Amino acid sequence: MHRVVSRRSVSAILRAGGLRHRNSAVPLSSSIPFDQSADDGKTEKKWLSFLATGSCNATVKPFNSRNVPVLGYRLESTSAAHDSSGLSAEKYEYQAEVSRLMDLIVNSLYSNKEVFLRELVSNASDALDKLRFLSVTEPDLLKDAADLDIRIQTDKDNGIITITDSGIGMTRQELIDCLGTIAQSGTAKFLKALKESKDAGADSNLIGQFGVGFYSAFLVSERVEVSTKSPKSDRQYVWEGEVNSSSYTIREETDPSKLIPRGTRLTLYLKRDDKGFAHPERIQRLVQNYSQFVSFPIYTWQEKGYTKEVEVDEDPVEAKKDDRDEKTEKKKKTKTVVEKYWDWELTNETQPIWLRNPKEVTTEEYNEFYKKTFNEYLEPLASSHFTTEGEVEFRSVLYVPSIAPTGKDDIVNTKTKNIRLYVKRVFISDDFDGELFPRYLSFIKGVVDSNDLPLNISREILQESRIVRIMRKRLVRKAFDMILGITMSENRDDYARFWENFGKHLKLGCIEDRENHKRIAPLLRFFSSQSEEDMISFDEYVENMKPDQKDIYYIAADSVTSAKNAPFLEKLVEKDIEVLFLVDPIDEVAIQNLKSYKEKNFVDISKEDLDLGDKNEEKEKEIKQEFGQTCEWIKKRLGDKVASVQISNRLSTSPCVLASGKFGWSANMERLMKAQTVGDTSSLEFMRSRRVFEINPDHPIIQTLNAACKSSPNDEEALRSVDLLYDAALVSSGFTPESPAQLGGKIYEMMGMALSGRWGTSAQQVNPPSHVPETMEAEVVKPAEAGSQKL
Repeated sequence: MHRVVSRRSVSAILRAGGLRHRNSAVPLSSSIPFDQSADDGKTEKKWLSFLATGSCNATVKPFNSRNVPVLGYRLESTSAAHDSSGLSAEKYEYQAEVSRLMDLIVNSLYSNKEVFLRELVSNASDALDKLRFLSVTEPDLLKDAADLDIRIQTDKDNGIITITDSGIGMTRQELIDCLGTIAQSGTAKFLKALKESKDAGADSNLIGQFGVGFYSAFLVSERVEVSTKSPKSDRQYVWEGEVNSSSYTIREETDPSKLIPRGTRLTLYLKRDDKGFAHPERIQRLVQNYSQFVSFPIYTWQEKGYTKEVEVDEDPVEAKKDDRDEKTEKKKKTKTVVEKYWDWELTNETQPIWLRNPKEVTTEEYNEFYKKTFNEYLEPLASSHFTTEGEVEFRSVLYVPSIAPTGKDDIVNTKTKNIRLYVKRVFISDDFDGELFPRYLSFIKGVVDSNDLPLNISREILQESRIVRIMRKRLVRKAFDMILGITMSENRDDYARFWENFGKHLKLGCIEDRENHKRIAPLLRFFSSQSEEDMISFDEYVENMKPDQKDIYYIAADSVTSAKNAPFLEKLVEKDIEVLFLVDPIDEVAIQNLKSYKEKNFVDISKEDLDLGDKNEEKEKEIKQEFGQTCEWIKKRLGDKVASVQISNRLSTSPCVLASGKFGWSANMERLMKAQTVGDTSSLEFMRSRRVFEINPDHPIIQTLNAACKSSPNDEEALRSVDLLYDAALVSSGFTPESPAQLGGKIYEMMGMALSGRWGTSAQQVNPPSHVPETMEAEVVKPAEAGSQKL
């Protein structure tokens, strides 16, 4: 049969081995010490780990470890330990510069040292996958050890990590070809051979695609030893290399205690600064983080304990008392102690839910997976499980959280941990900056598993990858479908809760993602003049539109109360035309970016040239002739404060209003821009300069001023009334007066004139003369004098 190299190039190759061996005749289950008699007569005690189920304190008879390969004892070999037969190891030179290789790995490919375990476990998984695939046509490959698993043991005292798999293993030539050549991948060769074969199936889901995965071991190791046994060979070989070395050695393993039936045992001798990786708890945590969903069982060597009762020595004083009372029945005193021992523990128990058929997964299982993966305590609002095939293939499970993160700062911070990216079930990263989801959808949580991305992908590769761009489009589309499903829920409170937590995110999408405007718009919700308690959608607004209504009207304000009392609404309320209230600071910008919905344009009713579709040209002509001179008179008085003075078609009860220019900022936007910490004052002055003063010809004040304009255009009281009218319109329209104190003075003056002579008061009492301070001083003196006379 065609011989192929193990999968993950340099990576796959290294993980072939399997330090585990099952002896069906001896079902042992725990680690026990035993005496091993060597040929030289010396006896040494070693800890053995046996791979069967059973009680932790099962009794086992001693046996010769030469006949049964051992698993789980601590190796104390040194760098000088070669084969015991005295055969010298053969030395080989790398086919590429090791210095360049190490620089590439440490400084470019991997930014985090802990990924070394992910790479090596992935290589072990490849070796097992390759063996399982080949065993379909060659069942004899599994005869030495039927179990396919990965075992990781640590020695924290000596800084040693041992990774063993029962995979395909490697021959001597494969060691040279795969571990001695940087750019060669056994997995890549194997995949190529499968594609060229007529019998190639779709179940060969191998991981490795690069020849550098194995060399990630040198991120933390000063020396690496690979002991491997291929079922195609009757000999076991050991590859050994050191960091910053230009050569490696290969020798035959002749020590019976180190022989394995099949697979690869990888031993890492950690650097001094990296010996912290040899702690069992840390290894277990890394496996759970990166390799939780590898399809083969991964066992780690962990310290365990069980409780038992032990007798306690009796207190002499109490013993004498018991002797005096012979009738008292003596009871042995015991205490509970914890007995510690070491044993294998399955680390990757969680199954990848996204690989299952969605029809077979219950809602409870989706929710449980969500809570466990993302450390949430509330169930998600919605979930979506889908598989994408075609140009790019990937599987994904997405969730909509039920509540926003504390602080709600993720709307401006795209770097979240909400999406976990896997490549063939191996965790790659959850540290993204908008590569898979845009900023406004950063609240979406889920897992994405792709078969098309390289295992050692970096952020730079993600940003430039065409595959990732395609994945992003499809993920965004599925996210919108999921949110749309919430809007269709029978329980309206579900979407109300979603909007309360994530409504601002979707509004941000209107600004940042023009391509998806059609998907975002139906999800938006706003209050309106006809729905001040419950928010409505654009679809509901369109349904309520008048037959002759062509546009969607809105007004931006700081609150619903301010919006509904704005003078701009008067005529529209009379005509029963609904107006949307935009009360969030981001609302107005979002709507301006949408521009239209279902061919209906958005119109700001606070801007000039408002068209309500009820123009009467003859009537307008008559009104302009009547009030044209008044408009010019008011414009002359106000000067540059306004761009023009016009007859209004939007007022019914207010005398006037100050409309914004068609292309300028509205009053609400001007208020927001003023509040910006780094606002540009020059642009602010330019954008707010265009204001249109509109008057209501049917209001008594305007009619009075019209008469004053024709009879006494230079009357000071009439001119002051124009100034006060402008200031009042400024406030009622939402603008900020330039001089609030001056406005207050004008109001007080007008109140004094209005209250003069009312309720029996004199003009002097209403408007005190200028010598009031002198009168007050005299009044203060008189009571003082009267008081002194009485005394």
